[in-house]
Amino acid sequence: MAAGTVSAQTKKAAKTAYDDNLNNNYDRIHTVDGKKVEDIQMHRDGKIYKAELVNEKLTDLYVDGEKIPQADWTKYTGAIAAIRVQLELNRQQAKANARQARRNEEQNKLNEDQAKRNAEQAVRNEVQAKKNDEQQARNAEQAKRNAEQDEVNSQQAKHNAEQAARSEQQVKRNQEQNEGNNHQAKMNAEQAIRNEQQAKKNREQNARNAEQAKLNAEQAAANERFMKEFTEDLVSDKIIPDANSLKEFSLNKEEMVVNGVKQPDELFKKYSKKYSKQSNGFTYSRDGIIRNN
Repeated sequence: MAAGTVSAQTKKAAKTAYDDNLNNNYDRIHTVDGKKVEDIQMHRDGKIYKAELVNEKLTDLYVDGEKIPQADWTKYTGAIAAIRVQLELNRQQAKANARQARRNEEQNKLNEDQAKRNAEQAVRNEVQAKKNDEQQARNAEQAKRNAEQDEVNSQQAKHNAEQAARSEQQVKRNQEQNEGNNHQAKMNAEQAIRNEQQAKKNREQNARNAEQAKLNAEQAAANERFMKEFTEDLVSDKIIPDANSLKEFSLNKEEMVVNGVKQPDELFKKYSKKYSKQSNGFTYSRDGIIRNN
């Protein structure tokens, strides 16, 4: 699900149903009267769930466009838990995206600097090429003069010596230019390696994100199965008349309390044995969250 953030200071108009595009998943955050209001829509098990949270507390729940009364929220504990898991994933992804954006910005700056250096080097190369062409023209002219001035070999030898000196200087300049080109090539190769390393890190981060999303989905499904089985046991043992009657419960090593009523030792021992993995301590409340003590 893509996460989006929107800030606003105006109050929202009251309404009982959403009219957003039902094909979209979204997570929007804005501010109303100094409070953080978060709207989220997600598809799950063939249904469209929409929820509104104020300061991270669930205030409204819609299923397929119909507003669900708070008294019926326990019917959707799995969906509510999945919504909260998705909210946390969105926050983590937003942080990861911000970090990646900063890295990309830094890399873009490096690339821009490198491009500038390359452009400057290209100008220098062009100037040097022009000098080389001019030198070649001078060399050709010198050869012509040599042919014409065979009878004045001594004078020509002087000219040749001077020309040789200029040629030596040009060779030196060419060598220096070649060294500069080699250095630039080395820098370009090192930059290519850094780019490849960054791409590898990005791929590894994407793989870790996908694995975490899978683990979160599996945990949400396990919580939903556990709540269904536990509630069915409470109804079967006539501790509560039906699943909607469950408001809160807690189970630890000393007692079991359902809707504020401590249960007999016989039931406490039964549930502690059946749910031994959780009997070290966990609680449930109408907000749909299972908390281990």
